[in-house]
Amino acid sequence: MTAPKLVQGYEVVIGFETHAQLSTQSKIFSRASVAFGAEPNTQACAVDMALPGTLPVMNMGAVERAIEFGLAVNAHIAERSIFARKNYFYPDLPKGYQISQFEIPVVQGGEVSFFLEEGKETVHKTVRLERAHLEEDAGKSLHEDFIGQSGIDLNRAGTPLLEIVTQPDMRSSDEAVAYAKELHKIVTWVGICDGNMQEGSFRCDANVSVRKPGGPLGTRREIKNLNSFKFMQQAIDYEVRWQIDQIEDGHAIEQATVLFDPDTGETRAMRTKEDAADYRYFPDPDLPPLVIGRDWVARVRSEMAELPRVMAERFVKDYGLPEYDATLLTQSKAAAAYFEATAKACGQPKLVSNWIMGEVSRRLNSGEVTFENIPVSAAQLGALISRITDNTISNSAARQVFEGLWSKEGEVDALIEAKGLKQINDTGALEAIIDEVLAANPKNVEEFKAGNAKALNGLVGPIMKASKGKANPAQVNELLMKKLS
Repeated sequence: MTAPKLVQGYEVVIGFETHAQLSTQSKIFSRASVAFGAEPNTQACAVDMALPGTLPVMNMGAVERAIEFGLAVNAHIAERSIFARKNYFYPDLPKGYQISQFEIPVVQGGEVSFFLEEGKETVHKTVRLERAHLEEDAGKSLHEDFIGQSGIDLNRAGTPLLEIVTQPDMRSSDEAVAYAKELHKIVTWVGICDGNMQEGSFRCDANVSVRKPGGPLGTRREIKNLNSFKFMQQAIDYEVRWQIDQIEDGHAIEQATVLFDPDTGETRAMRTKEDAADYRYFPDPDLPPLVIGRDWVARVRSEMAELPRVMAERFVKDYGLPEYDATLLTQSKAAAAYFEATAKACGQPKLVSNWIMGEVSRRLNSGEVTFENIPVSAAQLGALISRITDNTISNSAARQVFEGLWSKEGEVDALIEAKGLKQINDTGALEAIIDEVLAANPKNVEEFKAGNAKALNGLVGPIMKASKGKANPAQVNELLMKKLS
């Protein structure tokens, strides 16, 4: 394990709490809709507001989604878990308490693994999960000017959430963002959450502290509701610098909840952070324990799609890919399907992987295109790679063909002909070009024969130029070495 990177002599310690809104049609304890964008206060029913005479009823779909997540991260699914009332007072909490899980959560343990670029190294990281528990969401305070007052929208009250809590295992903002992206991939892959950060379906809170290496954990401050990976990195980096400056100036860090302002790039304290005792948790008297039998877990497991980590392992085994390639290719179902279809079309999985991670990804990123609407089909890319492996075209020519495919100019073979990109593989034609270049460059020939290997570059370049880039590079090298020896 590599030593953590220090910031001004301090070690950064980060833990995450992520609220994933579960993809049910109704709320966790009522039949009210969870559709986004409805008129304020049109989707909060009597149960959501705990009006007298109402009782909550558990949404089975929310439980199954929690089970799916637990299976996806290799966690323990509790056979018996308990709902509790988390008591606090805030205008958008109509009950005066939130139904959550405290002592016995439904998902216990688990881990999330990912790759991280550290300088020139690619490092495998694992973040341990402490728990994931079911709970209901609160409403939303609207701070626009409602005749000098704030407004309250209770549509979100009672929306089912899975709160996913990590151990304090992350040591940089890069690592935190990589973890959040991997978690986002998992919940969207298995379909338990749509992952829409702008609509609040996937909300991350980062607990950040700093300490001297080897020292006890520092006092943490929680950055709430980070709704983009870009802001997440900016917020953590600012918070780390702020805490270090405070400590260096002789001030103690006070545990607090803070918000990030993307306009200023700064965090600001919202309130003093509460501890568990402040919420006066106690078992909810209206809800019995949640009992999950092993047969229920087995059924959910049998109905789940192939998980990304399982698919990555299969790509390593079946296609002979490095673990790094397999992990990147399973970042989304669409990317994985595109890889498999292309590999089957040309029988060259490693070359396909190289192209997807290289040229394809470059064009996707520059054009803000996804694998769902990529203009080059898997069959077309497979045909292009086949033309590389049968020596019809060179790699550089293949990139020109790919651009033509992307622009919908035609099919692979037609583009090769139209652009005049077919490689010269005829030995006689190549030897004639090589003989001319050797005759015109006697100095390079003499230097190479005298032991200067770099002089060979002075011969290959003119040969490729004389052939207008169409000469087969491998064949050129073979014939050139034969003549020079």
